[in-house]
Amino acid sequence: VYKRQVSFLGESKGEEADKKLLFYLLRNHHTSPFEMVKFKFRTRAPLITYWQWVRHRTFHFMNANAQSGRYTPFEEDDFYVPSVWRKQSKNNKQASEGQLEAEDGAILTQELMAHYAEGYRLYEKALATGVSKEMARLFLPGFSVYYTWVMSVDALNLMNWINLRMASDAQYEIRVYAEAIYTQFFKPALPWTAEAFETYVLHTD
Repeated sequence: VYKRQVSFLGESKGEEADKKLLFYLLRNHHTSPFEMVKFKFRTRAPLITYWQWVRHRTFHFMNANAQSGRYTPFEEDDFYVPSVWRKQSKNNKQASEGQLEAEDGAILTQELMAHYAEGYRLYEKALATGVSKEMARLFLPGFSVYYTWVMSVDALNLMNWINLRMASDAQYEIRVYAEAIYTQFFKPALPWTAEAFETYVLHTD
């Protein structure tokens, strides 16, 4: 593995020895080799999720380029609609707990979609009158509009981010993305690292 090949200018001693070394490195926090593995993602998510994504310091090591509403007009119906409406947690000011009754949730969904439709109508109207894209977007519902961005991050910081964003107390919307990245990309690409990560680092409760 990388640590053996660089630190000792050596070659692989076989899969069993390499895997054992990898587990040793992660268990004992010798993490620099994991920083040498890079991932790049093209991601589409609502702004409410984007801020949960990039606000944590582990992603200060991320390089990202996001879609700009100054250059690209937003598409109709390109807004996040939740499948359920969660209640405010009684014990955690920044978390949710439980769900509204289906009937109450359906009413809120109708009102939200009407809000989106009106905001987008005003957005298109502003564009049609010649208003710049950067100003017309003021009519769009800010936290719900979808953005597309490309990001790169090393395996170590991605593991740190996954550990936080897959936790049970993480916001549902970001947890969905974290779980998808881990199960569909990280784990298939780095199965030994994922196994060590689940053994020594990952906390989902």
